Amino acid sequence: MEENVVLTARGITMTFPGVRALENVDFTLRQGEIHALMGENGAGKSTLIKCLTGINDFEAGEIHIAGIDGPVKNHSTREAQNVGISTVYQEVNLCPNLSVAENLFIGREPMTKLHTIDRKSYNSRSQKIMDELGISVDVTQNLENYSLAIQQMVAIARAVDMECKVLILDEPTSSLDDEEVEKLFVLMRRLRSQGVGIIFVTHFLEQVYAVCDRITVLRDGHFVGEYPIADLPRVKLVAAMMGKDLNDLEEIQKESKDATNEPLEISARGLSHTGTVKPFDFDIHKGEVVGVAGLLGSGRSELARAIYGADKANTGTLEVDGKEVRINQPIDAMNLGMGMLPDDRKAEGIIADLSIRENIILALQARKGMFRLLSRAKQEQIADEMIKMLQVKTPGRETLIRQLSGGNQQKVILGRWLATNPDFLILDEPTRGIDVGTKAEIQKLILKLAAEGKSILFISSEISEMLRTCSRMAIMRDGQKVGELDHDLSQESVMKAIAGGEQES
Repeated sequence: MEENVVLTARGITMTFPGVRALENVDFTLRQGEIHALMGENGAGKSTLIKCLTGINDFEAGEIHIAGIDGPVKNHSTREAQNVGISTVYQEVNLCPNLSVAENLFIGREPMTKLHTIDRKSYNSRSQKIMDELGISVDVTQNLENYSLAIQQMVAIARAVDMECKVLILDEPTSSLDDEEVEKLFVLMRRLRSQGVGIIFVTHFLEQVYAVCDRITVLRDGHFVGEYPIADLPRVKLVAAMMGKDLNDLEEIQKESKDATNEPLEISARGLSHTGTVKPFDFDIHKGEVVGVAGLLGSGRSELARAIYGADKANTGTLEVDGKEVRINQPIDAMNLGMGMLPDDRKAEGIIADLSIRENIILALQARKGMFRLLSRAKQEQIADEMIKMLQVKTPGRETLIRQLSGGNQQKVILGRWLATNPDFLILDEPTRGIDVGTKAEIQKLILKLAAEGKSILFISSEISEMLRTCSRMAIMRDGQKVGELDHDLSQESVMKAIAGGEQES
């Protein structure tokens, strides 16, 4: 093994049913570097990580770890941890019914001389770990009492505390706000200075250039190249990932159409849900794309859920197409021509053990009712149309959705709602964890749907993404709508409104 190299993978090949996920892929990680692993959805990033960590049993190739003679082939995550590889995956895989401390030390609990679990020891050690990371939590409380962002930070803390040689972070920032991301970067830089090699998978290009030293690009299961960060500007990175020239997502231009003169599709007055979102007013016209911006926990998703009936509104009124309606549950909203893509596709989106076809037709069948079943031929027709339109990478419509990459799962859930031909579509973080090429496709699709007269409520953590697609933005803070921007839509004006909560127009 080369000097200062902590991990090498050579010629890794892995096949799933009908799909060659990896073919002859190489990867090199050095001590004390942060190495970005980049590629579109389906490029093979997660598959390679699972080969390194013992989840996937790859068919060919070798993995070598510094300090260990001969090739390493892990058969479980425990074996990977034993050779110094710790991983934090995109989806938080902890036990919400256990305390923070129990999650940090599960499977490696400190013991007393009487061979019982030393709770005092792991509580005090856990609190020290959290304090060092700047995370304000009571480690004796159950994990489920904390936000998704805190749960993500606990998962990272658990991996870091295992004294790893290699730390793999697979989309660790997807649920974190800017302040929490910076705390993670501080920690990553500290670990780098201590000689830890870090593999960082993210779809946020700015984060790659903020913290990484080197980039490896995969495309369609193949190794494209390894580059020092200084030698690969953003445009060239995107071109390497896409396999074609792409001048950046800024090429997406909003249509100049002003939809504010069109009839109202949705009009909410004083709508609220106790404990999550305070009374708010909200209007959206036919053919309009309206964004909801705010920090994590500001009430963005809660506003959308109150409109859709996922959280039944306690106060206020709602009009749909000029008529006052009462939405007690999501099926009421669906029957009124609404659809909602939730931000947590694992918990509220996909049904993992069903096929792509079954996941796509789910909402349409629910709206039709159990006594008006779609024929198998109709189901297949709809599924094939959505797979083609959204360019879902899959061997076929009967593939289980859990076998797809995260971005392709997101496309299937989007297809589920497009199949219902909704008049009003709520998209909550539709591009989270999705590669730049697919982001461009979804943003263009949003503008196309608006041009066809559909109304879109668009929630995203990326302000630049909403600036490319939205004609107006509602600003949320602390569960309250604090402002709205229309004429002066810019990164600066949105950030100012979020930070100060001023009413802008």
